[in-house]
Parts: sequence; structure tokens; C-alpha cells
Amino acid sequence: MQRRATKIVATLGPASSDPAMLEQMIRAGVNVVRLNFSHGTAQDHIDRARLVREASERAGREVAIMADLQGPKIRVGKFAEGKVVLKAGDKFILDATRTEPGDVNAVGLDYKPLPREVKPGDVLLLNDGLIVIVVDAVMGGAVHTTVRMGGELSNNKGINKQGGGLTAPALTAKDMEDIKTAMAFQADYVAVSFPQNATDMELARQLCNVAAEPYNHKPHLIAKIERAEAIPKLEEIILASDGIMVARGDLAIEVGNAAVPALQKRMIKMARDHDRVVITATHMMESMISNPVPTRAEVSDVANAVLDGSDAVMLSAETAAGKYPLETVVEMAKICHAAENAEDVQLDGDFTGKTFRRIDQSIAMGALFTAHHLGAKAIVALTDSGSTALWMSRHRIDVPIYALTSKVATQRKMALYRNVRPLLLDSSGDRDTALAQAEGHLKKVGIVQTGDVYAITCGEPMGAPGGTNMLKICRVG
Repeated sequence: MQRRATKIVATLGPASSDPAMLEQMIRAGVNVVRLNFSHGTAQDHIDRARLVREASERAGREVAIMADLQGPKIRVGKFAEGKVVLKAGDKFILDATRTEPGDVNAVGLDYKPLPREVKPGDVLLLNDGLIVIVVDAVMGGAVHTTVRMGGELSNNKGINKQGGGLTAPALTAKDMEDIKTAMAFQADYVAVSFPQNATDMELARQLCNVAAEPYNHKPHLIAKIERAEAIPKLEEIILASDGIMVARGDLAIEVGNAAVPALQKRMIKMARDHDRVVITATHMMESMISNPVPTRAEVSDVANAVLDGSDAVMLSAETAAGKYPLETVVEMAKICHAAENAEDVQLDGDFTGKTFRRIDQSIAMGALFTAHHLGAKAIVALTDSGSTALWMSRHRIDVPIYALTSKVATQRKMALYRNVRPLLLDSSGDRDTALAQAEGHLKKVGIVQTGDVYAITCGEPMGAPGGTNMLKICRVG
């Protein structure tokens, strides 16, 4: 398999739940498996997590598991016949008090506060923005609207308000239960849907840490940026998270399609500047749900996400329910590799005007700078928490970073970091032994050979988190 810096997140679903298929996908380049908590029971997720761990072990590649919480359901209710067809000019009522199934005139609401949160003139978008309705009046619990752009509306389709403004809390009672389930199998990442501010992420972290405490585990948190309200609070959300997901589907509905590409670039840059990871998601290879090859536009979209600096690109329905889950992973890996080959490494410019006050961060930056200018074959970080590898991964460099850790949980988390290959090293507490073990490991797996130069970072005493304080340049004997 070609060396690739950008990671691939694949969603598990009916198309990829066969153990042999999942193993093939991991071998083909999947680094993180996403479990979508919008579908399935708690036991389903526990079973799927075990499936991932077993397939990962057979493939000989450690992958991370990301539990993606459903978040608030802002949706219409059900229809008597499963669906209706709305035409432009039709009058249509969204009725929070309605208990009977809907028809072409009106439908109930899963989201009861809607009548209090809209006013005449507001534009509501249904079914991922395919249907557009305008609010005429609010009478008690009924929102009276006129259809501006019609189409087929079926059971439980989503509702968005153009420009944002719906106040549904990011964490529902279901999410709180799902967090307990995710911690029972020690999910490495938890993705929080629809956060509006840092407080939402802080609450999610508290819930995760409490639920994970019996397992001596601490997951990393990913904030999914998909609400208009999140954009003005972007920096505080990033700082309260371990990473973000550029969730372009719901975000595009609320802020408009045209605004999303520039927002994507801004979000990726801000996340990297704050030493956070970033996943670009939604409709990346959508046509491959039913076709064996991507469109040219999709190829460009994935390549641009790589060139923008994404740690990972994500597949949703393509691998969960598509006809070609394995082929999609293979194609995405090829696109990432080709885009990375075209990248312009400007490491010196990255450090201009920057100050590093922490010793461990300064060592990480020194390793990058030295390895780049010496033409080293590899940078090796002996790491307990993964912080050193994360800092290194925030800068574009054409030298691969190998992060060696004795902790499986750290190894799995680092599976998402750009240009980092996490390896498990059962190192002793003695520095010289650990360094010799590290070089032996690199030689054994063919990363370095006699005469090659590599840079290695570690801490004294060994095994103390945040204790990286040594950089050594080695030539393989």
C-alpha cells in the first residue's frame, strides 16, 4: 500500500458489516471506523465495535472507532401513506399538536418547540433542502406555510431554518445514553452533533469522562460544525474540542451552498492553528453509492480537502449502504496520495514569527525542522499521550512520522492524525533500551536500512506524559 498522509474515515453499515469486507476495507486504507448512532440499538453498536476490533486484528492494522451521536431530531412526523407530494404554491401546516398521521395539508412535528422559534417570513428547508417552505403565520402550535419549492416529502424528514436559529440542545437524553454505550466499548472518538458553543462540548466531555471512568479511558471529542450558530463561536468550539468535523450537509442547508467552500478552508486552517484535528465530511464520493467510479467533481473535492490540510476525509452512505464500499476506499486512497504528491512543503515559513514556550513542543518542532533539512528517512516520536505526534502532524512535511507508544488507546487515537503512523512498542523504562528497540522495530518493518538517517524524540524519565525533552539524530548502523 502506498504511503499516505491523509486518513480515511469510513462509516459502518449493512454494506460493510461483513467481517471479510470490513477486513478488506481496513487493508485498503481505512484508518477510522464511524459508528452512526442515528441507526441501531445499543447492542447493535457493541456488536459492531467488536466486529471492528476483530477485523482490525486480522488485518494487522490498529484503527480508531468514532461514535457519532445523533443529536437533536428536528423532523416532521409520519404520513398516513408514508409520503406526500408538495407543489409550489400549496399551503402546508407543520402542527406540533397533531397526533394523527399527516397528509398533503398538514403533518405533525417531532420537534415541539418549532412554533415558538419561527415567525412570518422565515424560510424552512425540508428533506436536506430539497423542499422550501415560507412561514405565513404561527397560530398556537401550528406553523402555516406556503410551499416555494415542492417535491416528495416522506416520514421523519429533517427541518432546517435558513440562517439558523432553532434552539434544540446539542445533547439529547438519547445521546446521553449513547455516550454510556460508546464508553462500554471504549470508543476512541465521540462526535457531537449540532454543538452551538463551547458549553455544549464541555458538557459532552464531562458526560464522556464520567461514563468512561470505570474503564480507565478518556475519549477524544470531535465537534461537528453543522449549524449556522456555530460559525461565530467557531474558535471557542475548537478550543473546547480535540477536533472538528466540517459537516457540509446540514451546514450548507443553513448557510447556503455557496458559503461552504470558503468556510471549509477557514475551519481547517483554524483547527490546525490550534493544534486540533479536522475531518472533512459529507457527499465526498456520493456517486459511488451506485457507480463503481467517482465523478471528476468528486475527485477534485477530495483532493481539495487534502490540499486544504484535512487530517481525514470521510465516507458516509458510500461505505454504509453503497454497492461499492471497498472500491470507494481504494479510489479515495488514490486521490489522497496523488494530491499529497502535489503539495508544496514550506516548513521554514511555518515557523516564522512562531514562539514555542513548552519544552516538548519545541522538541517536536526541532525534529521536523532538522529532519526536513537533513533529508531524514523518518521522524520517530516515543510518546505516551500522543501530544508530540499531534504537534508534528500540524505541519506539512515530506518525512513520515512514526509514533511509537506502549499504550493501545494512544495508538488508536493517533490513527486519525495526518502523516502519523502509530505503532505499538513494548518499551522498557530504560531510555537506551527503548531507543535501541525503536531502531530495531523500524529496521524490522522496513522503514529504515543501514546508512539511513532518522530523527527520534523521547522524554527522560521515560513514560511521563508531556515529558518529551530530547531530540537525537541517528544513522542506522
